[in-house]
Amino acid sequence: MVSKEVEMKLYNAASSGDLTTLVQLLEEDPYLVHGVSFPCSRNLLHVTAIHGQTSIVEQVLKLNPQLARISDSEKSSPLHIAAAGGHVEIASKLLSVAPEMCWRRDDQGMNPIHVAAMNGHVEILEILLLESCMPAMERLHRGQPVLHLCVKHAQLRALKVLVEKLGELVCAKDDDGDTLLHLAARCGQLETIEYLVENKALNLRTRNAIGKTAHQILKEIPRTTVNYSKMENLLTDFSIFIVIPKMTNSIMVVLVLIATMAYQSVINPPGGVWAGDDDKSSHKAGEAVMASTHPDAYINFMNANFMAFICSITAMFLFTIKVHKFLYPFMFMLTFIVNMGMALLSIMGTFLESMYAITPDELMKSKGNNILLSSTVWLSIFGLMPVCAAGVRHLYRWWVSEQSRQQVDLGADAFPLRLRLLYWTSQHLDMPTIFRALR
Repeated sequence: MVSKEVEMKLYNAASSGDLTTLVQLLEEDPYLVHGVSFPCSRNLLHVTAIHGQTSIVEQVLKLNPQLARISDSEKSSPLHIAAAGGHVEIASKLLSVAPEMCWRRDDQGMNPIHVAAMNGHVEILEILLLESCMPAMERLHRGQPVLHLCVKHAQLRALKVLVEKLGELVCAKDDDGDTLLHLAARCGQLETIEYLVENKALNLRTRNAIGKTAHQILKEIPRTTVNYSKMENLLTDFSIFIVIPKMTNSIMVVLVLIATMAYQSVINPPGGVWAGDDDKSSHKAGEAVMASTHPDAYINFMNANFMAFICSITAMFLFTIKVHKFLYPFMFMLTFIVNMGMALLSIMGTFLESMYAITPDELMKSKGNNILLSSTVWLSIFGLMPVCAAGVRHLYRWWVSEQSRQQVDLGADAFPLRLRLLYWTSQHLDMPTIFRALR
């Protein structure tokens, strides 16, 4: 039985790093290194690891390396304590003696890798991962991976190290379906969100178990939170591919077809080109015949054709880029729609001018006005109405949100009758998905 006095001397020597006193006590009673137990069932290695006494750890490991495999009453091994305290040398020595302790879990279910990550001790984390990355795959309470633990405790440096070593875990979810972005948004961590967005492995549109995205989670915290607007911009994922996924192929085919038609119309205009030079009329080989026979129509044709080509190229560009920080997604979508509509209108303009150039004047005088009137009516109905309906819907919803924020009565007479009728009409129009996305 070890006396309280000897036990206190041993504890003081181990905690203060007094190697001389420790060796003297152990020479007097070699059993001390094996049998002494301090509060919480801790042995000498626990005590020296707590106080970061590397020289004492070396001496104790020489006398009894099995102490590195013993846990205290909280199921924490000396490696757990070294990882929590950030004692790199001690962790390295303990790991060399008992590498299997990387897997040992304490009463919180955490192994030394979890403990090092939670406390942000990157050097120890790298040493442990160098030994084995498999313990880092172990999940915690409610299925949280170690990466979630880093975000929860705002340890960005540790998170970067783990993502570099365990890239496949970056998309992992916990039992609630939360990704790293969901957790970072809930905790309001701007730097973590910036890093995860730049990583591009995570999809901003991913939903958790209750169907919420990271952006929707962010809206649950007060807007007065520091850097709220920056986080909102980062988590706003606006892409035509995402808004209208079912129409992706169809729209791209239409845009490419318009650009191809515009290009072909330039190199092969209506009426063809002159086959050879003509000194009498100053015609040159390759020039458009329409430019000489119908100069005004040819200018209109070229303007419309140029507009169709430029608008189709612009729409393709808007269609393929992904805008994370765009502050006005409605305006971005509207810009795409306008470009798409202008491209279609321009193609119709080239068609009408081409038909005018190749149609005999007698027939054009009798039928031309009817064709022009029919085209105008068709464009007004199927071109402008959906855009106007989308605009009215957006205006109405903005008005409702503003009135709700100001706690104003939203009775039936609060909004002008004509706008309410337009809104009802826009709600019942059978419009394409691209306009429903603007809701």
